[in-house]
Amino acid sequence: MSSRLATAPSPTGSARPAGRRGLLGTVLGKQPIGSAFVAPYLVFLAAIFAYPLAFAVYMSFHDYFFTAPGAIVDRPFVGFDNYVTVLSDPAVRRSFLNVGIFLVINVPLTVILSLVLAYGLNSAIRWRTFFRVSYYVPYVAASVAVVGVWLFLFNENGLVNTVLGPLAPSPSWLVNSKLAMPTIAIYVTWKQLGFFILLYLAALQNVSKDLYEAASMDGAGRIKSFWNVTVPGVRPATTLVVLLATVTGANLFTEPYLLTGGGGPNGASASPVLVMYQKGIEQGNPDIGSAIGVLLVIGVLLLALIERRFVSKEDR
Repeated sequence: MSSRLATAPSPTGSARPAGRRGLLGTVLGKQPIGSAFVAPYLVFLAAIFAYPLAFAVYMSFHDYFFTAPGAIVDRPFVGFDNYVTVLSDPAVRRSFLNVGIFLVINVPLTVILSLVLAYGLNSAIRWRTFFRVSYYVPYVAASVAVVGVWLFLFNENGLVNTVLGPLAPSPSWLVNSKLAMPTIAIYVTWKQLGFFILLYLAALQNVSKDLYEAASMDGAGRIKSFWNVTVPGVRPATTLVVLLATVTGANLFTEPYLLTGGGGPNGASASPVLVMYQKGIEQGNPDIGSAIGVLLVIGVLLLALIERRFVSKEDR
């Protein structure tokens, strides 16, 4: 009896272990062909994301430095020394504060503007296709070209200051320690707005028109219908927009690097990724840069967890 339980007959009549098929089925799933199609992407994720992250964690706990190719050197384990150095560095602490300011401005603006504009673009208005394309063009345009336009608009003698006249700030927007990061946040909001509008446009297609008709019959105007029908109807999309805007904002690099010449003035617009690049690549301290990156990943994961808990509470 025990031998028959341990083996299962094969189609040819020979016995083979009964657990082998179960283990293989667990690994491949119910659709082995689907698993085969997914496998290349899993390899891509492992090579491009998982391995670099694991290697960054390794570097952050060692006295790691760049060497010539093929050189064998000792890189001793230093524990949390790199993290102590990072957390005691005023420039690093300032960069995390800067990105916090950026997210406080950028994420709410992104959610509100993209939802309102998507709601308007989803209506039967003239030139609707033209407006949809117009909002999406900045998102696909080259950052260097768009940054050049904003430098022209917001420099000391730019168009914005010319229009404002005596109301223009002094020092100007991008060289003002209090206005540099808010200006960058507005720029990023404007540039990425088209992508988030598309997400909301897709979500609005799933909101039943019967709900709007029922709200209209109950005497609700456009504002009440928007608040009571549209906003709850696109809540899953809002969750996605908040998460994507947070992750994108936390990885801010190109904008402060180009708009403010590397995080100026005096680090007022430096982001953690920019400081990580400066310390890890420019200054040759990859262990310090890796520690900044690991702390940033932990911070983004905590923000995502808080946001998920909040949204789950709202859905109950």
